[in-house]
Order: sequence, then structure tokens, then C-alpha cells
Amino acid sequence: MQVFFGVAFFIMIAIALFAIQNSSAPPVMIKFLLWNYETSLVYTILGSVILGILMTLLFWIPTAVRASFRRRKLDQGISPPKTSPTV
Repeated sequence: MQVFFGVAFFIMIAIALFAIQNSSAPPVMIKFLLWNYETSLVYTILGSVILGILMTLLFWIPTAVRASFRRRKLDQGISPPKTSPTV
């Protein structure tokens, strides 16, 4: 678990450095269907990263919940055999 947090922290630092280095870049025009929006490159980068994280969680959470239920069922189904005391 500590490795995961270390990697996540490294990625956050790298994204922050990348965004800061590109803070003087000209504005970026985002077009989607009929929607046009002009924003800074920093906000575009950070928004894309956050959207990617949210989409990953959206697809990962149901899989993790199903695996948890499956693991719980297996744990309940596999119990040590009951032995009767020998006389």
C-alpha cells in the first residue's frame, strides 16, 4: 500500500511541475460539439488528469466490489471440517 501512495505522490508532483512550467503558455480553445471554451493550458492539463482519475475509479469500483463479494462468499463457504471428539 505504501508503494501505491509513493507512486501516486510522484505522479502528483510530476503533474504539478508540468503544469507550472506551462503556466505561461497561451490560452487553449476546447471545442466539444457546440460548446467552445477558452482556458489556460494548466487548467486543461489538470482537468484532464482529474477526469482520467474519475473515469478510472468509475470503472474500477464495481470490479473491486464484485471481487470483495466473491471473496466473502468463498470465505464463508470454506470452513474447517467439524470433528467429533474421540472417546
